[in-house]
Amino acid sequence: MPYSAKNLRDAANAGVISATDLERLLAFLGPGEDVPGAASPPARFDAAHVLWYAGALIVIGAMGLFSTLAFTQMGGRALTACAIAYAAAFGLAGHHLWHGKGLRVPGGLLIAIAVSMAPLAVYGIQDELGWWGRFGKPGTVQDFYVWVKGSWIFMEIATIAAGIVALRYYRFAFIVAIIAVALWFMSMDLAPWFSGTDHADFALRRTVSIWFGLAVLAVAWIVDYRSRNDDFAFWLHLFGLMAFWGGVTASDGATELGRAVYCLLNIVLIALAVILMRRAYAVFGAFGVCLYLGHLADVVFKDSLLFPFSLSLIGIGVIAAGLLYHRNERAIAAWLAANIPAALRPRSVSA
Repeated sequence: MPYSAKNLRDAANAGVISATDLERLLAFLGPGEDVPGAASPPARFDAAHVLWYAGALIVIGAMGLFSTLAFTQMGGRALTACAIAYAAAFGLAGHHLWHGKGLRVPGGLLIAIAVSMAPLAVYGIQDELGWWGRFGKPGTVQDFYVWVKGSWIFMEIATIAAGIVALRYYRFAFIVAIIAVALWFMSMDLAPWFSGTDHADFALRRTVSIWFGLAVLAVAWIVDYRSRNDDFAFWLHLFGLMAFWGGVTASDGATELGRAVYCLLNIVLIALAVILMRRAYAVFGAFGVCLYLGHLADVVFKDSLLFPFSLSLIGIGVIAAGLLYHRNERAIAAWLAANIPAALRPRSVSA
């Protein structure tokens, strides 16, 4: 449950906490959302936030993933001008909402839209100057969001740089998501360069995705326990898990032992969800376990009459384990607090 500085002051005025405790809490929690330079409040799942995020994603998709061939045929100069105009308009509007109106969520989303114009602008510059052909002319700007090719490196660098600059002035967590996607694209595009081949085959991309996901997760854990803003770590956890889990899931499980190890890895993810209070780990872990169980049902125990009944018993056991955990949740939390290093203790329950 999130609390604001206003909630704490109201509690002090009501006599629930003393004035001294209020000042100590405010000092410990850091700057509130009403202080210039503070991070935006965590996103909530309500109608306003859903509409804000949906609108932002539609605009970002319209200028990238869902752009048409006719849009690309405008030419490099027109595309760059269009990107700059979009970035300037959304950037100014976002700045006004952020600072002028105190509406940090919609303001931050408009800033994120401005950042997402960076690859379109760089694409237009390369196309106008004739640089695009030097790298094999890999396709249109729309293909940037679909195909993985080394010629997109400059667009990715520009996106990451724009995102870092934006974060310097607007501490809005969704900008981290745009940077994470650009970094993921870059990891795939750099794979042929590091391997010395003309292109990266599926196995190489899978390996790069696994290691990139692990690296992002490591950064997410660091951010998670050093930052007061939970949303920053959320996007890193999400994209790190997507890259790592996706690469592992796409790996060839040549033996049943390998597939069993894959299932065990997903069970570990579910356990981490409990320890780290990160539901995203539970979601990916549960999908992985379901994939393994589907393999057992479709291949290993295809002709077994007892398998559905055995699996049902396992499901009942899992539910019972959940009930047991719920009954002893405080005792388990106390044990974790006593045995897990302070740096690894979760600050709050997170999505």
